[in-house]
Amino acid sequence: MDGERTTLENGLLDNGLSGSLGSDFDDDFAPFIYEPDPTLPDDRYLDRELSWLAFNQRVLELAEDPLLPVLERANFLAIFASNLDEFFMVRVAGLKRRIATGLAVPTNVGRAPQDVLADISEKAHVLQVRHAKAYRELVLPALEAAGITVSSWDELDEADRVQMREVFSQQIFPVLMPLAVDPAHPFPYISGLSLNLSVRVRNSRTGKEQFARLKVPQMLPRFVRIDAREGLGQVRFLRLEDLIANHLGDLFPGMEILDHHVFRVTRNEDVEIDEDETENLIQALERELLRRRFGPPIRLEVTDDMDDVTLGLLVRELDVTEQEVYRLPAPLDLGGLFDLARIDRPDLHYPNHVPTTAPQLMPSEPNAKPDVFAAVSRQDILLHHPYESFATSVQAFLEQAAADPHVLAIKQTLYRTSGDSPIVEALIDAAEAGKQVLALVEIKARFDEQNNISWARKLEKAGVHVVYGLVGLKTHCKLALVIREEKGVLKHYSHIGTGNYNPKTSRIYEDLGLLTADDQVGKDLTRLFNELSGYAIEKKFKRLLVAPLHLRKGLLKRIDTEAANAAAGRPSGIRIKLNSIVDEAIIDALYRASQAGVPVDLWVRGICGLVPGRAGLSENIRVRSVLGRYLEHSRVFSFVNDGDPHVYIGSADMMHRNLDRRVEALVRLADPDHLAELGRLFDLAFDERTAAWALAEDGVWTRHHLDENSAPLADLQTKLQQQASHRPRSTRTGTRR
Repeated sequence: MDGERTTLENGLLDNGLSGSLGSDFDDDFAPFIYEPDPTLPDDRYLDRELSWLAFNQRVLELAEDPLLPVLERANFLAIFASNLDEFFMVRVAGLKRRIATGLAVPTNVGRAPQDVLADISEKAHVLQVRHAKAYRELVLPALEAAGITVSSWDELDEADRVQMREVFSQQIFPVLMPLAVDPAHPFPYISGLSLNLSVRVRNSRTGKEQFARLKVPQMLPRFVRIDAREGLGQVRFLRLEDLIANHLGDLFPGMEILDHHVFRVTRNEDVEIDEDETENLIQALERELLRRRFGPPIRLEVTDDMDDVTLGLLVRELDVTEQEVYRLPAPLDLGGLFDLARIDRPDLHYPNHVPTTAPQLMPSEPNAKPDVFAAVSRQDILLHHPYESFATSVQAFLEQAAADPHVLAIKQTLYRTSGDSPIVEALIDAAEAGKQVLALVEIKARFDEQNNISWARKLEKAGVHVVYGLVGLKTHCKLALVIREEKGVLKHYSHIGTGNYNPKTSRIYEDLGLLTADDQVGKDLTRLFNELSGYAIEKKFKRLLVAPLHLRKGLLKRIDTEAANAAAGRPSGIRIKLNSIVDEAIIDALYRASQAGVPVDLWVRGICGLVPGRAGLSENIRVRSVLGRYLEHSRVFSFVNDGDPHVYIGSADMMHRNLDRRVEALVRLADPDHLAELGRLFDLAFDERTAAWALAEDGVWTRHHLDENSAPLADLQTKLQQQASHRPRSTRTGTRR
């Protein structure tokens, strides 16, 4: 999704709102070599690209929901647009590139990529039209009813127009750059995701018609405030492109303005680097990021009133196909609604939620200073963000480690972090204090590459040992290890999480994390960090499952154990929570478990390639999806195991890339209280009285959010907020289990 951060995260993090629903589009085209199970039907998978579009449709359904606060609905419209942009830039672009280079292989459902592209185009056209309709017919009127109006130029009176002319003259006109297209001026480069005006003008002296392109400046607010005639509680805006379009005469003096239209281009922004041939990965990545700006067009969005002559020119010059043209009602680029979602109207947003400090981390006395090491020495602590504070747990853990004279070393993975990260500052402080500090920075985290390059260099200058992981593998695991001397003995303090070390996204991403002083976990992490920073061959670990060598095998073994237990009449059950599941080997194992009688619950935010509820195949499998205020981001793998539950949390989804081309880690939880807490979480998610989407055998997701009396069902995230707020202070002070 979080070098430029994705549009989604920019909008969410800059405006301080929650509701992030982005999806990781990392390249997952490389085929996984898997011998299919001949006992299972051929049509047992759902297409992953269409499943992703179905996920984005669920986001759109939130925007259409009149029960949600209207500025949150505007936010979901923006998220939908941002998600779709990224989908085209990476997934669609990747399919097209592989077709063009002759490297295309059948998709996960065995279809030719050309056919899948046609399906994507058909579905995306329908969704974008529905998206535009939701804005015009649902959200815009609701905004107006709440006193927020987006006016057109034609609706302004003379006082408004005088004010807007002044704004245009003083704040907009100086930064505009009209570009003519004629024999002396070739068709200009159209940057990806920029909003543009195509302008046809006639020379008043010669009568010759000419074409010009005008880029709408991206650094200016998309919605311009109209101050004239605003009443109490009323705010009005004019779209920036509308304001510019009605002052074209100022930009083309002496010319007759014949016509103008808005258009937008999406380009291939995938990045390809051959690490085996690259000695300096950072420099190679910087060069590739520069080239990314000039990727080929893969989508052309135009307003539905564009004339055929102008459209023909754009299609010809941009070299796009008819399938890649999207005619849409104005306005284009509803990602600009992130600007409106910043409006300070608490009554039109979700109620404010302040994360609580985990009870185990609260000091025993009101004025005492928290001591993370003392708390973790007493017991393992399972954290649940954003309900529990990241700042007073993970961040406090690392900041205390940096300042503690007894801490000798800190080892940390960084996949995505914020630009002003206190985590990075803590590592710098620790290094400057003379501690051994290792930061494994994943500079290939998509759309965060430039950010991570900058922080890697800053860390290096401070004396932090910065490494970039293993060749050919992204380091996606979320790990922190602190080595502390206590009475002459070295003790390990560890954190294993499901989400990034990012204080900003921790407020809008739902994630789990384990703080532990368990010696075995510490030894496992020590060996893993040594493998990531030096030369070593991955071995099996005691409390961890680590990809790429052992994670899939470990999960398959546990799924097969559940199937064997069910067949023998022993207690069995599988519950998995994750972002996406496409891996054929895992899916087929779950099918076999279902056939053996194992009840399987899958809680999936995004892509699901598994078909649930099919007789003889998956009738014991249920699939649910929860979307809402927070991005459901944690990964949990729970197995009944004949009454001795094995429960893991960690960073991995069930995708080829996670299992084969990333370093991922799951940790097994040992505290019975933690197992019970996650069991209650699944119970709540699958309760028929909880709002959720259910996946049917035909691949259609159906939203269940109202009861038989049309009253709203319980919102899972709201309920967890309430539980966290009313949780009593911890009185448990015993030793770790």
